[in-house]
Amino acid sequence: MYVLALIAFNANGILCWLPLLNTFFVIPGVELLLKPDAKNLDEVEEALAKKNKSYDVVLYLAVIMQYYSLYCFFNAITIEGLSSLDIAGKVITMGLLCGTFGINVAHELGHRVNQFEQTLAKLLLLTSLYMHFYIDHNQGHHKHVATPGDPSSAKLNQSLYAFWPQTLMGTYMSAWHIAAKALEKKGKSAFSLQNEMLQFQIIQAAFVFGIYWFWGAKVTLLFVIAALIGGMLLETVNYIEHYGLSRNKTSEDNYERVQPHHSWNSNHVIGRLMLFELSRHSDHHYLASRKYQILRHMDNAPQMPTGYPGMILLSLVPPLWFKVMHAEIKKQGIKI
Repeated sequence: MYVLALIAFNANGILCWLPLLNTFFVIPGVELLLKPDAKNLDEVEEALAKKNKSYDVVLYLAVIMQYYSLYCFFNAITIEGLSSLDIAGKVITMGLLCGTFGINVAHELGHRVNQFEQTLAKLLLLTSLYMHFYIDHNQGHHKHVATPGDPSSAKLNQSLYAFWPQTLMGTYMSAWHIAAKALEKKGKSAFSLQNEMLQFQIIQAAFVFGIYWFWGAKVTLLFVIAALIGGMLLETVNYIEHYGLSRNKTSEDNYERVQPHHSWNSNHVIGRLMLFELSRHSDHHYLASRKYQILRHMDNAPQMPTGYPGMILLSLVPPLWFKVMHAEIKKQGIKI
């Protein structure tokens, strides 16, 4: 994906569309032919993988690679004589990187406990103008997933197009609420510069202004569009990960503990490699502290009929999505 993106930034014509064609045409086709791999690491393999620092280094390198790709993108779209189609291909390519490298790798690093890795997560989210994700995902989504209180969980019979405004606006407002509440607990004003959400808005505004200062209004606008594509890609992934699943209430204000069956899982190999095992989402929600390289297949987790790229395509056609997914819900005996 990353190599294809660099080619797209430095080419014209059909080559500008290689990442999109590969992600949503080639990969879904191949994943329909390949069997999912549900094999888990044994205890010894898991212990070795957990201690293997190379898995962390890959994430750190992704930060450098993402900022380099942004630099290439900015320079690429300033070239004179580019057609509208070439520009569109480059913008969509950058949007794919914002979603897969920018937000997805930030998602993994944002769950780490040390400040260095959390800072890297925020730097990556900055490239997608999605820094509020750091607050809402960790303190909102994981707490309220599969309940009406989570804007990132899609309800049964809710289309992707109805879900987008719910999650894009809902997660942003949720992050403000969480940040304000954290300050209130400390006896401080929500309008203080100590408000993390306010800090994020200032940082993002400064970042956008810096792009405008060095590359101009056109590049700035195209970057904002790419960042929006990245955010929408992330929220589409949220849609397919939790569609129609819900947790039972244990009291008026409380829900049962998050279990593997509250997230859709995918063991399709290419999607797992592309997204740093994000598709083993059931185990991630069951134990968010588990590093990506040791996430497990859970037997009681509902399984997607294909990998993430194919599921994203399916979600774009609501009647087809409902037909396939409701059949899967019935076949897998999922309680809704």
